Amino acid sequence: MKKNIAVLMGGYTNEYEISIKSGEVVYQYLSKEKYNVYRAHILKNEWFVLTDSNEKHRIDPASFSVKINEKSIYFDCAFNTIHGTPGEDGLIQAYLQTLGIPQTASDYYQAALSFNKRDCISVLKAYGIKSADNFFINKGDEINAEEIIKTVGLPCFVKANRAGSSFGISKVKHTSEIETAIAHSLKEDDEVIIESFLDGTEVSVGVINLNGEITALPVTEIVSENEFFDYEAKYLGQSEEITPARISEADTEKVQRQAEKIFKILKLKGLTRSEFIFHNGEPHFIECNTCPGLTQASILPQQAKAAGIGLTELFNEAVEKALDSF
Repeated sequence: MKKNIAVLMGGYTNEYEISIKSGEVVYQYLSKEKYNVYRAHILKNEWFVLTDSNEKHRIDPASFSVKINEKSIYFDCAFNTIHGTPGEDGLIQAYLQTLGIPQTASDYYQAALSFNKRDCISVLKAYGIKSADNFFINKGDEINAEEIIKTVGLPCFVKANRAGSSFGISKVKHTSEIETAIAHSLKEDDEVIIESFLDGTEVSVGVINLNGEITALPVTEIVSENEFFDYEAKYLGQSEEITPARISEADTEKVQRQAEKIFKILKLKGLTRSEFIFHNGEPHFIECNTCPGLTQASILPQQAKAAGIGLTELFNEAVEKALDSF
């Protein structure tokens, strides 16, 4: 009997449009021969299943079920493509776990930890994972620009602590720009992380569960036309993403093993992607995405293609792994 799979898409943040694009790709490629696949839109004001004829059917949050043509449909698994809250910060994971419904992304605590850049970096530093120098600011804190610059130097990056797709991020070149940059980040989150500038090659490494093994995918080199890999570079074509990356075989091996190590340390699962910058010859960790973009143009699908893994195989494997783990 076919399993009912809900492809979760949308979310409560500025990333919801990107998430819907990812969800549509998963809906397109997830095997219809193996599964009954449904598009589940999880939006702030409504949860609904969208049919191929664009009919909306309300999802009952008490049971995570939907009624279509007088038939109640209960989901056996959720394929999580929600970027930001509630899909990437652990909220939807905790909800589904309470209902006993498996989902494809990392579990709630691991998702929350990875989504919190400050906490994630702090945990990984204890395991010897290199990262930029940083300074933390919370909403309402007194801002001492001189102290910040003394710690991280110039230029530096000011980021919203819990946001994705480069929302709430600025590159600061002068001390006078610090307060404006922090105010920009605080529009996305009430916590801010300020990081030193790392000069070097930026790369991205997907790590997945494949045939029961934690496996790093081919490395992607990111060359942005802008000051950094911002929203326009990520989604509006203002960057070059080169897979495999133009780095040595030794560096490729080094960063892949580092990405796999982070996957294991944080006890992640499903489809993930970690970002690094090679600085002074060593990969420095930037962040980890536990619900990465899955559109045709997204980095992880590019890496899977380079590894000879089709999207149907990639997505089916994620569902089977989730079902097996419950």
